[in-house]
Amino acid sequence: MLAAQDRLEVPHELLARLHEARAETDRLFDHVKPEFLYERPIPERHRIVFYVGHLEAFEWNLLRERVLGRTSFHSELDNLFAFGIDPVDGGLPSDQPSDWPSLAQVRDYVGQVRQALDDGLAAATLSQQDRQQEASRDQLLNVAIEHRLMHAETLAYMLHQLPFDHKVRKPRLPELVVPPVQPRVIEIPAGDASLGISRRDAAIFGWDNEYEAHTVAVPAFSIDQYEVTNREYLEFMNAGGYENRSLWREADWKWKTKHDISRPVFWTQLGDEWHYRTMFEKVPLPLDWPVYVSHAEASTYTRWMGKALPTEAQWHRAAYGTPEGTERPYPWGADAPDRRFGNFDFESWDPTPVGAFQQGRSAFGIADLMGNGWEWTATVFAPFPGFQPFELYPGYSASFFDGEHYVMKGGSARTAGCMLRRSFRNWFQPRYQYVYAGFRCVRN
Repeated sequence: MLAAQDRLEVPHELLARLHEARAETDRLFDHVKPEFLYERPIPERHRIVFYVGHLEAFEWNLLRERVLGRTSFHSELDNLFAFGIDPVDGGLPSDQPSDWPSLAQVRDYVGQVRQALDDGLAAATLSQQDRQQEASRDQLLNVAIEHRLMHAETLAYMLHQLPFDHKVRKPRLPELVVPPVQPRVIEIPAGDASLGISRRDAAIFGWDNEYEAHTVAVPAFSIDQYEVTNREYLEFMNAGGYENRSLWREADWKWKTKHDISRPVFWTQLGDEWHYRTMFEKVPLPLDWPVYVSHAEASTYTRWMGKALPTEAQWHRAAYGTPEGTERPYPWGADAPDRRFGNFDFESWDPTPVGAFQQGRSAFGIADLMGNGWEWTATVFAPFPGFQPFELYPGYSASFFDGEHYVMKGGSARTAGCMLRRSFRNWFQPRYQYVYAGFRCVRN
């Protein structure tokens, strides 16, 4: 047994963050009436009940042997809830509700796992001399925390598509009253973008796709000061943008035609008026909110405008660069993210009007780069030079280096504050409409 002075306990800060992340996902599931937990709101995804079990199964499979030295007590459910799905071949899951365990069984499994994790982490200690094992343990806990927080966002995408009467309604926050902004283009001078994290910086947690740090020279370009709004996108639709085949890439046109895509998935038309589907009700289309669309729709709009989506390096340069050539940790500076700077970290269910957060602007005056909607880039998700897959989770990024996913930057209203770090990279398929993702245009 280790002497008291030689014991190195699991950091309280990491345990507190894990419990906070649990509370966030627990609140999400509480918004679904229990009788509808076997629904599949998005055809490409698992039924909701899978995710009830998945979050605990992931953490249990990740930590039980590596940190706790425990064996499985229900290997069948450990495997059943281990992995989600991300179909890119057009295939859809065909399982039925009866193929899944009962809700009582799933919740019993979750309770047992959570108790075992809590007991094990409370008792886990290391020798003060074993610094390498300590670093590995802390990395595993960060993986567990951020994995859960990612699902706190992606589950919101799913629940957004669930019928309103299947959910427990939460009152909407008072809407921010912001004068409509005038579209404006900002000139960005040539400069460097410092992408990624250095492995020498052990104080920062990052996923494997965030390594290795490297510098990209970015020629001068211009970029929209604000994300494209519903108002601007409506002009594209009224101009026949969804019917003009010359604007669409071939694969995107085939997708649009096959699935009869004629509008953003968050929009519905009632008579001659457009409405917007928020999480808990339909409202008249908020014209000054950022439009949420797929990469296919966003890139088609940019071609209609005679412009393009920014590359990852251009977006980074516009967000973090300065006229003096230095870079900031966040667009607004070095202060930690809080509600002064943007619409993020689960503060709201809905977007806010573009330009609402004056204090969150970048050194170049660009608005809403953090929160209020992820932003599509033109960059295909691929490894940085020097990439090494996580030994503990080798497929986390590498499984998606397939040319079929695009990098997104920034964050949405449902993005956790810890994932607003400069190096964080999100990615999705180009023809997936359900993400809280908008875009802005550039001209080279």
